[in-house]
Amino acid sequence: MYRIGDKTNMIVKTITIKNPHGLHARPAAELSKLSGTFESDIKLSKDGIDVNAKSVMGVMMLAAEYGSSIVIQISGSDENEAMDALIQLNENLFNEQI
Repeated sequence: MYRIGDKTNMIVKTITIKNPHGLHARPAAELSKLSGTFESDIKLSKDGIDVNAKSVMGVMMLAAEYGSSIVIQISGSDENEAMDALIQLNENLFNEQI
């Protein structure tokens, strides 16, 4: 994780999607639901596409398959907790039984 400049007060981390089925509808919903529990602004980026992580449709637009890289950008009062939770969700394969 690193912080972009002093003015933006944002943390950024690149993760690799670990779910063998990628970030399809159900994992996208899990990610959006979890993101919605935080006050911080959470953005995801892949291949030049930036989306609001709190939008299921936005997350699905990324078409993130297994092994793809996603950049998480978070800014807000609970940004560290949000980043930790999203990283853990990816590590847990978005709570799917694989």
